[in-house]
Amino acid sequence: MKLPNSEQAIIDRAKIVDYLLCSTHDDGWGKAQFFAGFGFRLETWEELAAALRTHGMTHDVKDVVESEHGTIYVVVGSLDAPNGRSPDVRSVWMVDKGGDTPRLITAYPLD
Repeated sequence: MKLPNSEQAIIDRAKIVDYLLCSTHDDGWGKAQFFAGFGFRLETWEELAAALRTHGMTHDVKDVVESEHGTIYVVVGSLDAPNGRSPDVRSVWMVDKGGDTPRLITAYPLD
């Protein structure tokens, strides 16, 4: 199963800039360090957004969880990075109740 409507997925700039690539964020600093190690930079945050969109479109959904707010989809697979490497990443998306467009919740390296 693929992420539904992945071509329309919403990836908020703040999710990338203020969390996934923010080295001073209390919870996100480790993710920022990980993504920076593969060439993703705050100044070119759109590269990570595009790579995550492709990740959501390309790889299969590994888990689906219903919550009171909507449906959560977990996608696992390699992520094309600017330095030419392809780390394995888990991206988490939510389709809000009553909606049909996924939005990025988080992304992080696989163990």
